[in-house]
Amino acid sequence: MKKITVRCIKCNRIYKSDEIIYVCRVCGGLLEIIVEYKGDISRKTFEGRDFYLWRYRELMPIIDYSKIVTLREGGTPLTRAKNLEKEFGLKELYIKNEGLNPTGSFKDRGMTIGVSKALELNVKAVACASTGNTSASLAAYAAKAGIKCYVLIPSKKIAIGKLAQAILHGAKVISIRGNFDKALKIVREICSKHNIYLLNSINPWRLEGQKTIGYEIVEQLNYEAPDTVIVPVGNSGNIYAIWKGFKEFYKYGLVDKVPRMIGIQAEGASPIVKAVKNKSVEITPIKKPETIATAIRIGNPVNAPRALKAIRESNGYAEAVSDKEIIEAQKLLARKEGIGVEPASAASIAGLKKLLEEGIIDRDEKVVCVVTGHALKDPEIIFRMYEKYVEVDPKIEEVEKHL
Repeated sequence: MKKITVRCIKCNRIYKSDEIIYVCRVCGGLLEIIVEYKGDISRKTFEGRDFYLWRYRELMPIIDYSKIVTLREGGTPLTRAKNLEKEFGLKELYIKNEGLNPTGSFKDRGMTIGVSKALELNVKAVACASTGNTSASLAAYAAKAGIKCYVLIPSKKIAIGKLAQAILHGAKVISIRGNFDKALKIVREICSKHNIYLLNSINPWRLEGQKTIGYEIVEQLNYEAPDTVIVPVGNSGNIYAIWKGFKEFYKYGLVDKVPRMIGIQAEGASPIVKAVKNKSVEITPIKKPETIATAIRIGNPVNAPRALKAIRESNGYAEAVSDKEIIEAQKLLARKEGIGVEPASAASIAGLKKLLEEGIIDRDEKVVCVVTGHALKDPEIIFRMYEKYVEVDPKIEEVEKHL
């Protein structure tokens, strides 16, 4: 009923699905998973099922369903943002709130597939490098699966809420005196040397879970694709995965068009944006990326080829926003729509505002902004950057002074 193969996106070499492999052995290219379902896929296929990721099990690359490790991820709300529509003068705006996944970010979609695949491969330990959300998610899913979990983080560059989650769920956390890119280099070598399964987004199985964001948006819009989808970009696998989800639903005839994909990065960590604007086929890494948005503070994203492919195939675009614009957007989303997100998530809102002003996005479009992580992932930013609360004596007249 289902055939699964692994293919290099650069040289098209094919690998077996039971191999532990992350990049092509011939050309070093990134890999993608191809799921060929030997049956009909229609709207009726998914009707009557619970609205979460495994609703789409026919299109997921797991054969042995007894190996599935799930925390009921996916099924996140797509909220009409009418107050922001008025604020921006935009006809139709929706927020896809990935912060309402089990551990508070979109990473759970990839981890349900990645850790399930780890069990299929009979591995006993998993690992990742992380700026925060990946470590939190992997720790939780590894705990559910009953396998060991190792996490490498960049020293003093991870939000406290995310670090707390990794520790809470029992991961062995190792802090590296360096940035994320150095941590990723080390963890890749460690995994190869010690037969530990790597679950950073260079692992192509993870992106198969994240593509369901595209599936859900289509379903939630009554099988109509939006005109534009805006995604925060860090290690840059998510924008590619969502694009893949839209393409697959288009292939099965479930939607009659696909959206353009727009990636938003922070100005201090924007190699994808520079490559898109310079029409370059490769990125120039940023050695010391800096931004208040820790989740996208990545200077050398391993999935850059995938992100560039998604943006160019969809006739999309990429833009950078300042830390100031990110914080203003975070505040705007919370205070206009009641949706609290971490700074990296707010990049999509900041990008929308900027691109409307530049005329890149038309005000008559139907736009979806993906917000990727919950506000409580990074509460320190709120206490540091927002107005301070007041403290008074317990007297009514003292309180009244501030009403």
